[in-house]
Amino acid sequence: METEQQLHVDLGNLMAFDPHHHFPSLPSSREDLVKECLDQGTKLVQAIADKLFNLPSTEDVDGPIVKLPPPTTRLPREKHLPKPKPPTKWELFAKARGIKKRKKDKIEYDEKTGTWKRHYGYDHANDDDNVPIIDAKMTDEPGEDPFAKRRSDKMKRVEKQEKNRVQNLKQAAKAGALPSHVQLAATALPITGTQAVAKKMTKHELGNVAGLAATATASGGKFDKKLPGEKPAKHKGKHRKFLPAVEGTGIGSQEKEQTDKVLNKLLSKNSHEILNVNKAINMYNVKKEKHRRNKPEKSSASSSKLKPKKKLQKKPLNKGSSKKGKTK
Repeated sequence: METEQQLHVDLGNLMAFDPHHHFPSLPSSREDLVKECLDQGTKLVQAIADKLFNLPSTEDVDGPIVKLPPPTTRLPREKHLPKPKPPTKWELFAKARGIKKRKKDKIEYDEKTGTWKRHYGYDHANDDDNVPIIDAKMTDEPGEDPFAKRRSDKMKRVEKQEKNRVQNLKQAAKAGALPSHVQLAATALPITGTQAVAKKMTKHELGNVAGLAATATASGGKFDKKLPGEKPAKHKGKHRKFLPAVEGTGIGSQEKEQTDKVLNKLLSKNSHEILNVNKAINMYNVKKEKHRRNKPEKSSASSSKLKPKKKLQKKPLNKGSSKKGKTK
């Protein structure tokens, strides 16, 4: 009990430590030091377990569940406190005019369709772009397309908003209070106003990038126009070559050769189980014998062509025909 009272247990952080612990004598070896640390660690873990099982618990499918009390030990932060973010132009303007931010509903009633839709985004309520007819005004210029004007005005508003966002990032970078999601990009992008100098690319790196860009087309830059003084790309892209679908005598026969290679490779692994060696030898001998027999016939036929042809004799006519000739 005395040892348990000396230990400080913080159940909120599941942590325990002994402030009065000290070594009676320095350990003579590393093994003794490890053994002493394991003994003290076992005592601390046992003290945490005893405290946990004394808390009121509720039964669950996975077992008893306890609610931990709030932590009593203040642990130090890993990172420094974030700096306050400087106010934007709109926040300064709203503060000067006394404009208070009010929360808007995510959905609103669409008068055209008679349904509730989102306030912004795709297919939002009261969308000006979905208006089939726009009423003409006295201030409209003749011959001007009102739909094109709406689109151009929207693009200008988006560009202005993006410009304001970049300006706000510059002000935050000067104050050292950039948001965490843009801190990494701020070191490489000069638009955020950081003092980090952009890395200068060497001549070799620029040549590599230019070569990759020149061969990034489907033809590998073969049909692209060359600039005056432009050197051929060193890194030519490799493109896959497919065999023709129709079999032929040239390249078309390669597909058959490839399939034959694959089949031979598969059959060679289990050739002792699939191939009958005796039968194969017999078939080979029979085929060779047939081939040998056909060879002299071809040679005799060719030699007969060189011999002089015999004189052709007229065949005797039939008996009836000879009698008729004599009677005549």
